[in-house]
Amino acid sequence: MRRGAGAALVVLLAGAAIAVFATAVTPRGGERELASGPGEVASAAPGVTLAASPIFVHVLGQVARPGLYELREGDRVVDAIAAAGGLTEAADPAGVNLARTLNDGEQLAVPAVGEAPAASAPGVAADGRVDLNTADVAALDTLPRIGPAMAQRIIDWREANGPFSSVDDLLAVSGIGAKTVEALRPLVVP
Repeated sequence: MRRGAGAALVVLLAGAAIAVFATAVTPRGGERELASGPGEVASAAPGVTLAASPIFVHVLGQVARPGLYELREGDRVVDAIAAAGGLTEAADPAGVNLARTLNDGEQLAVPAVGEAPAASAPGVAADGRVDLNTADVAALDTLPRIGPAMAQRIIDWREANGPFSSVDDLLAVSGIGAKTVEALRPLVVP
């Protein structure tokens, strides 16, 4: 009986060890298919592990596979272009800031050589960040943790106190704390 129990324990431990090993060597992440247009399918780059809180970016222009891509919060323009299969030969890599952090719901247009980069929306800097000194309520409302009422408070503060000289000036706006400023720091310019 003791031998039987001992053998069962050895088999159980060996099975657990195999399961742990298999889990450790199994690749994580993979492709995620999304609709990119009528009858087309786009996917995130192989090997990309999608975060629990994904962002969606519409990549178009001079990329191999234009479409809608699911990426991770904190990914950069270069990651979106890689997910879209890279630049075409006609692309102008200087027409976009490859190091810029992406925002959820963003449309990223890669221009061709000689083509003018897409114009920014009012209150949005050329790199896609919201300009605290020129943004209207609609532009500010695109920021996380900022709704229409908070956007109006930012504008009211700007009108009463003059232009923002740093992102930290947001701390003077009623209802904005240190955590919100840190979340906004990569998304705005003074």
